[in-house]
Amino acid sequence: MAAQYQGTNEAARWLFETWSEALLQSIEAMTGERPAAERSLRDTAELDASFRGGAAIWWEQPVTLGSDARIWIGASEPSWFDIGRQALAAAGIDDGSREDYLSTYKEILNQSLSTATQALTRRVGREVNAEGGKESAPPAGSLDWFTIVLLNGETDSPPIYVVFSAPLVSVLADKPAAAGAEERETATAGSSHSGPGSPIWSLAPMLERSKTLDVLLEVELPVCVSFGRAQLPLRDVLKLTSGSIVELNRTITEPVEVIVNNCVIARGEVVVIEGNYGVRIQQIVSREERLRTLH
Repeated sequence: MAAQYQGTNEAARWLFETWSEALLQSIEAMTGERPAAERSLRDTAELDASFRGGAAIWWEQPVTLGSDARIWIGASEPSWFDIGRQALAAAGIDDGSREDYLSTYKEILNQSLSTATQALTRRVGREVNAEGGKESAPPAGSLDWFTIVLLNGETDSPPIYVVFSAPLVSVLADKPAAAGAEERETATAGSSHSGPGSPIWSLAPMLERSKTLDVLLEVELPVCVSFGRAQLPLRDVLKLTSGSIVELNRTITEPVEVIVNNCVIARGEVVVIEGNYGVRIQQIVSREERLRTLH
């Protein structure tokens, strides 16, 4: 992924890298493919001309780091339409409406913002949430703004614009640079390094949810937890009686696997809740690992 934004504020650059990586992961989770992308810093005057001309639908997302801490994300119709269309096509829906594609794009946008706020929480050392978003363009003259272009061969989508408010960047600038470097490494490592509570798989809405996706979310899937496995010769299986012990391939300190529809999607630790067993999720596995662990 190319990046061209030398000289801009480190905190703004870190936040853009974090969010844009979350966007790519969210698209991959919904479509099954990770798009190639090009990221860059652009001139303020060019941004002003873009949003004043009505070329993009802007989403303004406040975050709980002060009354004026905000993120603006703008996408023209070819960009959000293509993202929404690909996500619904991956779900087997090829005849969605314009409203379906826009709602699906907003769903993916919601996931990326949720992931970004998790990274903000780790950087600032206190819980950060994204609340009360709405469609609204950024103010004229915003300083740090970026673009990400999804590369699709000869039909690359128009850029998606990203703007951060000065108060938000100022809060992040007060944190040590080492924290930012650590978060960037985590973000660019991909979904295989998603930590506890990673929201990449969460479809909880902060934006308007697609009615088409609502139908899919009602589908029930079998969920089971694996404590370990063992391979035994048939003669040993026939010898099993009440009281026999079968040694598994996992130690008591290793996490258990959460299996959905015969595929390992997460790992965690066993807990007891009011006399019932439960699993506290510690890791969401990557798409590549999920394919390797299909049962």
